[in-house]
Amino acid sequence: MLLVFTGALVAGILWGRARAHSELCTRVEVRIANSDTTHFVTEKGIIDGLKKHGIYPVGKPMSAIDATAIEQALRASEYLEQADCVKGTQGRVIITVSQLVPVMRVFDGNNCYYVNRAGKRMAATAAFHADVPVVQGHFTAAYPPTRLLPMIDYVERDTTLRSLVTMYMMRDTNNIYFVPSISGHVVNMGTAQDYAAKFKKLRLFYSKVLPARGWLTYDTISLKWHGQVVATRRAKAVKTVIEYDPEDDEPMADAETMGIDGAPIVKPTTPKNQKPKTKTTNN
Repeated sequence: MLLVFTGALVAGILWGRARAHSELCTRVEVRIANSDTTHFVTEKGIIDGLKKHGIYPVGKPMSAIDATAIEQALRASEYLEQADCVKGTQGRVIITVSQLVPVMRVFDGNNCYYVNRAGKRMAATAAFHADVPVVQGHFTAAYPPTRLLPMIDYVERDTTLRSLVTMYMMRDTNNIYFVPSISGHVVNMGTAQDYAAKFKKLRLFYSKVLPARGWLTYDTISLKWHGQVVATRRAKAVKTVIEYDPEDDEPMADAETMGIDGAPIVKPTTPKNQKPKTKTTNN
């Protein structure tokens, strides 16, 4: 009796293996993990991509389906961050993908693309729009867009700064600007380092200097210099240097440039051979 049972068991295993070997894939189940937040990848798009690469599994023996090859092909897509493929039961192949999650949109000449946290790029098209920070500039492998992420994240976490910054512009790695929602000037951050201290200087400048001098007095406010804010007057080559005490994050400015009460001393100059402008009124 034992021999008969063993023989039947072996025969059943062999039959099951043969059936599994010859079983065909009858359907593909596509699951998009983050479809609730992003909406540019569809089940049809995934299937069309597999067909284009010649690895669509339906109609093929389950034993001949290379799940790793399917994963690699999908992960190479600019639209996806992750892809997993599992051969299930009853002729099913289950594919789970995660769409790329943009953290910024980059305008580089005629090129426009989104970037995720890992630096993967996805071409921007009219069919999809993500409400993310906008950056203008040319980036390279040595200096990718993700180098700006710590500063951008800092701004996005602060509700005041988030409403202040409308876009970033990188002219070079030492001159990174942003355009504020306050019209009339741009802000030069210098490099993307020490951004917290630089924004602190800007807050002081906005609260102490511009209300007194006028919000349209300067066309560029530079935060790149240590311990000072350099503001360039509109339509003039004359620069006004604002020295101040930035408390605990910057060294004290030169005492000779400070007033007794710590207020900045600013002396606007009139170029030689030029008379001061006089105000005229109509009677």
